Amino acid sequence: MSKLERLLNLVAALLNTNRPLPREELFERMQGAYSDDPDTARRAFERDKDELKALGIPIEYEEILRSEGAKGGYRIRQESFSGQGPDLAPDELSALHVAANLVRLRADPLWPLGGDPGGEDRPAPVAQLIGDDRVANLLQAVAERHEVTFRYLDAQRVLQPYRLSFSRGRWYLSGWDKDREAERRFRVDRIDGTVQLGNAESFDRPPARLESNDDQPWRYGSGETIKAKMAVDAVHATWVRNFLGEGAVIEEHADGSLLVEEEVVNKEAFRSFVLTFLDGAEILGPQELRQDMLDWLEALQ
Repeated sequence: MSKLERLLNLVAALLNTNRPLPREELFERMQGAYSDDPDTARRAFERDKDELKALGIPIEYEEILRSEGAKGGYRIRQESFSGQGPDLAPDELSALHVAANLVRLRADPLWPLGGDPGGEDRPAPVAQLIGDDRVANLLQAVAERHEVTFRYLDAQRVLQPYRLSFSRGRWYLSGWDKDREAERRFRVDRIDGTVQLGNAESFDRPPARLESNDDQPWRYGSGETIKAKMAVDAVHATWVRNFLGEGAVIEEHADGSLLVEEEVVNKEAFRSFVLTFLDGAEILGPQELRQDMLDWLEALQ
C-alpha cells in the first residue's frame, strides 16, 4: 500500500466513526496499512498524523471511559472544519473522503480501493472522476513531497508541488517554481507528456492555506467589465478571503461579515458562484447585476 493510499484510508477511517478509535483498533480496521510490529506501526502512525496536520486535517485524541478503565482513541470531527477557515474546503474534504472509501485513481476511471480490482467482495463504485497518469503521479508527489519535472507551454518546469485541486472539471497544480523563484499554478491538462518524480520528502511545504484562482470564469468574456459588490456572511468570510484574495475585501464588519468587490464580465458565471453560498451571500450592486440575479430567481418560481 502506498503512502498516499494509506493517508486517504486513515482520513476515511477517522471520519467514518461515531466514537474515538484506539490505535490498535484503527490498525485492525486498516489491515495491511501498518506494520505488524507495534513500535514500527506507532512511529508510522505518528508521521502520518503530522503529515495530515500539515495539510490542515485535525486528528483529535480523546479518552474513552470504559468499565475496565480509560483508554485513548482518535477521530476526525467534521464539525472541526465549520466556521474556522479550514485549509481544505468542505467540497475538497468530501472528495477526499469519497476517494478514500470508494475510488483509486488510474489512467482510466477510478476503481474501488482495497484488494484486487477484480475481487468479488469489494463495493461497487458510486462515483467516477476522470484522471490520467499525470494526476496519479501528482497526487503522489503532493502527498510525499516529491519535486516534479514536466513540460508546460513548451518550457521545462521544475516544481515543488504544494497542492493539487479539482475545480470546474479541471485539475490544477500549484507550488514553488524553482526556475522562476515564485509560486505558480498550472492546469494539469496542459502539461505536455509525463510528469517525472524526484526524491520523496525533498522539500518543506509551507503552512497549508486556501488559494485564490486567478482564472475565475466570471472575469473573462467579451462583454463590459462590471465592478460587483457582494455581502458575505461571517461563516463564509475566511474561505472567501482566501479564495478571492485580500484585494477583494473592501470592508470587514464587527460581526465578521465582509463586503467584497469583484470584476465581473460573465454574469451567469458570477451568479453561479454567488448561489453556492445559498443565503450566505448577496449581490449589492451594481443594480443591473443585482436585477439579473433577481430575474433569474423569479423565473424559477
